[in-house]
Amino acid sequence: MAYRSLQHFISVLEENGELLRVKRFVDPILEIAEITDRFSKQPGGGKALLFEKTGTEFPVLTNAFGSERRICLALGVESLEDIRGHVAELLKLASQPRPTFWSKLTSLKQFGRIASWLPVSLSGKGECQQVAHFNPDLGVMPILKCWPFDGGRFLTLPMVHTVDPETGHRNVGMYRMQVLDSVSTGMHWHKHKTGAKHFLKYQKLGKPMPVAVTLGGDPAYTYSATAPLPDNIDEYIFAGFLRKKKVKLVRCLTVDLEVPEDVDFVIEGFIDTDEEPCWEGPFGDHTGFYSLADWYPRFRVTCITHKKEAVYPATIVGIPPMEDAYFAKATERIFLEPIRQTLLPELDDMVLPIEGVAHNIALVKTKKEFDGQPYRLMNALWGAGQMMFNKILVAFPADADLSNGGALLMHICQNVNPKTDIFFGKGPLDVLDHASNEPAFGSKLFIDATRNLNDELTEKIDIAIVESAIKSLSPEIVCINSKLIEQGIPVAVISIRKKNLPQWSDFIDKLQNQENLSALRGLVVVDMERMIDDLSLVLWFISGNVDPQRDIKIVTHSEEAWTLVVDGTRKVYPSDRFSRLWPNVVLMDAATIERIDEMWSSLEVGEFIESPSLKLLHLSEGNNAVLRIE
Repeated sequence: MAYRSLQHFISVLEENGELLRVKRFVDPILEIAEITDRFSKQPGGGKALLFEKTGTEFPVLTNAFGSERRICLALGVESLEDIRGHVAELLKLASQPRPTFWSKLTSLKQFGRIASWLPVSLSGKGECQQVAHFNPDLGVMPILKCWPFDGGRFLTLPMVHTVDPETGHRNVGMYRMQVLDSVSTGMHWHKHKTGAKHFLKYQKLGKPMPVAVTLGGDPAYTYSATAPLPDNIDEYIFAGFLRKKKVKLVRCLTVDLEVPEDVDFVIEGFIDTDEEPCWEGPFGDHTGFYSLADWYPRFRVTCITHKKEAVYPATIVGIPPMEDAYFAKATERIFLEPIRQTLLPELDDMVLPIEGVAHNIALVKTKKEFDGQPYRLMNALWGAGQMMFNKILVAFPADADLSNGGALLMHICQNVNPKTDIFFGKGPLDVLDHASNEPAFGSKLFIDATRNLNDELTEKIDIAIVESAIKSLSPEIVCINSKLIEQGIPVAVISIRKKNLPQWSDFIDKLQNQENLSALRGLVVVDMERMIDDLSLVLWFISGNVDPQRDIKIVTHSEEAWTLVVDGTRKVYPSDRFSRLWPNVVLMDAATIERIDEMWSSLEVGEFIESPSLKLLHLSEGNNAVLRIE
């Protein structure tokens, strides 16, 4: 389905009961983010929110993609599997031989459909240029400051248009942009991203780099800018495929670039490749931790254009679940088929759990047809596009249910032999990964759980004995979660006050050597005080804080008995001797929480929702994005 505009999408959300309008003034500084966070973490993703009074002439739309229902509405399908089916059909068509005259005619008809999705350039101006500001001021837009320790206001859903100066290929990427002043922003593109590659080419040529940034329009544009497409695939061809209608482009007014004529805002400008980079960040990121400040190019604005009735779209990211989880879910379902048909036909399914914030955890199931095949899968996935950033990969047999976390964990306990089925590797990591010893590079963990031995775990575990043995190790044990053991899964989670243990390695050694714990398959240690009842939250915390080879130890008790000891604590204590800065957890400040509590009834958005930050405030220490624990 092709939307005529972002306003058209908003009307469809409203018709489907997926939108709430906030009619009283809400400040773009922190307040919009806090209200959005409360809705984002509701079961099923809550509702999309349209803030009508923002202190500017433009309303703000948030959480528009923040549920499976809304991402499907955005992409015009009943189910994400529908798009996967369309992708499979397209790949099948492209790969089939055309031996006969009639089949060639059929092929031409099919490729005629494909041609109807190709972007087209229009002459004249577009709706996005109804109002033009040649003396631009970014302050005309209600740009949000999302979290207390953010470096400033950030554009969080910008579609950044650049062109390769050598090939002329266009790229549309999504890179956050911090407002530095009224006419400049940072351009936070990581070194692995296409925009950054284009920048290096302009820098080598000694030329300024034209950039156009758009906001809004058909939601298919926004999703396409996030999609992990190959460098030579135009995002607007993909958007045309999604919406089954070509994207109409118009020329910008001050730079030689094209943008969709129906977007809400266009910010035109350039990057002077000779200019010194700017200090950008910190920013409360989708990992649930702050990404810390660093040097990035400065984007200088030459013109801002917009529709007369424009809506400013924004997303809030932080501790999952949040809106970005549904972008990741769409990518997971849509791009599974290209991986299967071009790289790994034995790959039955893949799931990126919300707790793994896209890159940290991947679960796959596969047909096992020969020895070593799971390792072929591992190597192929870790070499496939953005899957190279994956940190923990677990392979299961084809009959596994990847949605049943308890059953998967039990399967690992019953079927994995650490000597043959656990592999530590090294490779690129997401720039936002804070746990590795080196930036953007570190260790990875692969678990081959494809066997179906289902060995009985015959040793009965006495929870009282286990808890007593753990508590005997240190008076700094805060609490123990034995819920998994109660379900027959031999894994315990321990929360500890790590800062009171100056010899941390001694504690880990004692934990590994405690005989009364040898029946457990997993011992997980975190420094989360009493917040370990929510195992989803624990999994997020662990996956963000581990460097697998450094923090996961295999303890072998006998031929059949083994334990994985996982240090999921923050590596910010003196005993860790960690050389990099460690980020704080992304949480709202108490003053903003109190303001939203007080205004809630006047928002007229339904029953009161408590701030998700309240229960985790003890995880944030200090008054900036860098965590410091003395």
